[in-house]
Amino acid sequence: MDADKLSTLFDLTDRVAIVTGGTRGIGRAIAEGFVAAGAHVVVASRKADACAQTQADLEAMGGQALGVPTNLGDLDGIAALVAATAERFGRIDIVVNNAATALTEPLGRFTPAAYAKTMDVNLRGPVFLSQEALPWLTESPAGSIVNVISAGAFMFSASQATYSAAKAGLLSFTRSMAGAWAPLGVRVNALAPGTTLTDMVTNNPEEVVEGMRTISLLGRFADADEMVGPALFLASDASSYVTGQVLLADGGLVPH
Repeated sequence: MDADKLSTLFDLTDRVAIVTGGTRGIGRAIAEGFVAAGAHVVVASRKADACAQTQADLEAMGGQALGVPTNLGDLDGIAALVAATAERFGRIDIVVNNAATALTEPLGRFTPAAYAKTMDVNLRGPVFLSQEALPWLTESPAGSIVNVISAGAFMFSASQATYSAAKAGLLSFTRSMAGAWAPLGVRVNALAPGTTLTDMVTNNPEEVVEGMRTISLLGRFADADEMVGPALFLASDASSYVTGQVLLADGGLVPH
């Protein structure tokens, strides 16, 4: 290992990445980090105006970007996202399954509609996006999927039980995909953030937010930018011998 070889480990020059939920929070930070590392980035979220603005912002950074309005609960929309990416850039090297919804319903009072929406966006969507992108990922010399789950997948969470269950399910799929697709040259890993200062956190009642802030060993929220390094590691050649794993970036929240 020398300086020249070291400098290539996190280099994403000309690789094409899809980042769902890429217009704000952790997804936006990852999209910006990937552009800074040389990638062409396609961001997806439900709002067309947010996609257009994020595309413009990423292009202003000097990157090549595309915003595609996509509802991860809509399988036709997922197919259209992959098709738009392939049409624009002619390849797909990285998929970051980051989009999520955190509907809060207490155990014992679930509604079918909220349950279905949570599972569709947090679990079914990532699984089918990965499947839809697989033919392109197998053509890449460095195909990588990063499933953004949550530290909640490992913890008791009465108020977010459905969200946590969906994220635990995505971890299980991460390991299954890694085993099935390793012979195809595609690596699959999971990133589990802890409490990160995003809209999903700050939309909670003040006392809940304060409790979330102090629960980890580090005693603070993560900034969304602190997820860029872990995501870049899993997506890049720096983790070329890593698959089927989960990287906890949680400030010491989950005990081992």
